[in-house]
Amino acid sequence: MDKAAEEPEQQALFGWADTEPGQTPPQAFRDSPQARRMLDVREVYAEPAALDSPRGRQIMARLPDARVTEVPSHWNIPALHGNDGNIGRWVRIKTETLVLGVKHSLATRPNGRSADWIAPGPSNGCAMACAYCYVPRRKGFANPITLFTNIEAIVAHVRRHVRAQGPKTEPNQCDPEAWVYDIGENGDCSVDALVSDNTADLIAAFRGLPTAKASFATKFVNPDLLALDPQGRTRVRFSVMPADDARLLDIRTSPVDERIAAAADFVDAGYEVHFNLSPVVLRPGWQRDWADLLTHLDDVLPARVKAQAAAEVIMLTHNQALHEVNLGWHPRAEDVLWQPEAQETKRSQNGALNVRYSLEIKQQSLARVRQLIATHAPWLRVRYAF
Repeated sequence: MDKAAEEPEQQALFGWADTEPGQTPPQAFRDSPQARRMLDVREVYAEPAALDSPRGRQIMARLPDARVTEVPSHWNIPALHGNDGNIGRWVRIKTETLVLGVKHSLATRPNGRSADWIAPGPSNGCAMACAYCYVPRRKGFANPITLFTNIEAIVAHVRRHVRAQGPKTEPNQCDPEAWVYDIGENGDCSVDALVSDNTADLIAAFRGLPTAKASFATKFVNPDLLALDPQGRTRVRFSVMPADDARLLDIRTSPVDERIAAAADFVDAGYEVHFNLSPVVLRPGWQRDWADLLTHLDDVLPARVKAQAAAEVIMLTHNQALHEVNLGWHPRAEDVLWQPEAQETKRSQNGALNVRYSLEIKQQSLARVRQLIATHAPWLRVRYAF
């Protein structure tokens, strides 16, 4: 018997494929109670130019009851940034506060690891509260979503950059044929789509760019994205980790099993689906739990997902400033994230001073993760490990 025929066939998680022509489509997920538990905006801080833009007006039309405070800069909001009294309200601020700004510096910079290029992102910050997230290190005590409303300028910049590259002439770890642009470096595009069409606009733009692909990592399953028709030009990277780690560290995210279960729906909707094994956190039992997770991937993913899948493996990087913030709202996370005896100082590409596992520990651990993949999910190609 053909091995593919023996593969367990994953059921559609959201049932979109079962909608008959002419039937009323399901309610938009962004209007559901589940979405409102993630993002229930009651207060908006906004630059005047952002409020006056078409995207800003569209966003505010969806938030008729939100209180609006105009600010001169999305980076300078005293009630949010630098106010250590906000540590105790870390999650509430993420749930109830939104910032609207204009992104003035539009630059695409080379990456060469996960993607060929980092595009100017449509947002900064997130409604989720992963304890290891690097984005709040620059914000200071509060990190709600900041949406950039000049999406037309962002899309135009990306189109110009893609066209200037011409076709990709040599394959690399990012992609064998297309230039890959990370569009969500400082946020989560799936969560942004609950309140803004920025993600939809970027996916539509890459649909018309045959030499390039958009790419973003996510820990949130948003079924509204299934209707955006990416036509293979957008790569979704579902971040996964062992369930015990996720319960402790991936605060307010979709359960890991749900992220995995969504993979087939996204492939069927026209996305390329990869997995981020990230972050790998070293603590007692980590190898056993990663083996269990990889076995679960092998058990539940259908052949059509496995055939196109690849993975990034990313070891934990932490930061002392974030460590101190976490001690104020989620100290249990620091029991596993902050391990000075196993970590060393690291200067990141953007100049930040972080800590990571020592070189020897990191190399040994990456080698072990590769062995676990080869044993439990041999079909999962490792595209990038760091």
